[in-house]
Amino acid sequence: MSEDTNKKVRLYVFVGAYGSGKSEVSVHFAHMLKQEDPSAKVMLADLDIVNPYYRSADAKDSLEAEGIHVIVPEYANTNVDVPALSGEVYSAFDMPDTVAVFDIGGEDLGARVLGAMLSRFQKIEYRVFMVVNAFRPFTSDPEGIRQMCAELSEAARLPISGFINNSNLLEDTTEEELIEGEQVVLEASKLTGIPLVYQTGLDNVLPESWKEKTPAGIPVLRMDRKVLYTY
Repeated sequence: MSEDTNKKVRLYVFVGAYGSGKSEVSVHFAHMLKQEDPSAKVMLADLDIVNPYYRSADAKDSLEAEGIHVIVPEYANTNVDVPALSGEVYSAFDMPDTVAVFDIGGEDLGARVLGAMLSRFQKIEYRVFMVVNAFRPFTSDPEGIRQMCAELSEAARLPISGFINNSNLLEDTTEEELIEGEQVVLEASKLTGIPLVYQTGLDNVLPESWKEKTPAGIPVLRMDRKVLYTY
């Protein structure tokens, strides 16, 4: 990834452990990009070739109604599980006027799909964000997050640019639990040197005082559940 911070980021990649909520976050991040600039060309590519059931393809209709182009695996939302990517995914690297969001599934196994695109990543500005739910196994403490981060980065052969804190217990999440999850991810940030770039939360769960930033000053990505599954 280029160190020139003046370059426009053209690709955002979302990775994480099982149950972290990658798809939900990917969908809302694409939505946020479109809201920030309605004239922008935004693409969301579902690259989850590991789990055929819980994926960002679920939100295809609502996203395309907003003008966001969605690429899904050929067999998405069927009972056929074929580990194959659409060739259209590669167009994300060739359209300088488009901002793309890649939803990567399957922990380190799924992240390996990025290795085949490594040479293309070297030619554009990108960010790889790790979605973390501190209330899930394997990422419940800073050391677990550090280890998962290292595994994902090694599998993808790309550095993790930032953490997105998606710590939650669905609609039952309390403000205290939001703060608890944020503290765990902030400690992981200190441990790894990787910044915490966003805090997420459902609109009906987030406190009104968290409308734009958390008390710790982390920008908030508000969500209203577009991927309808329990993770």
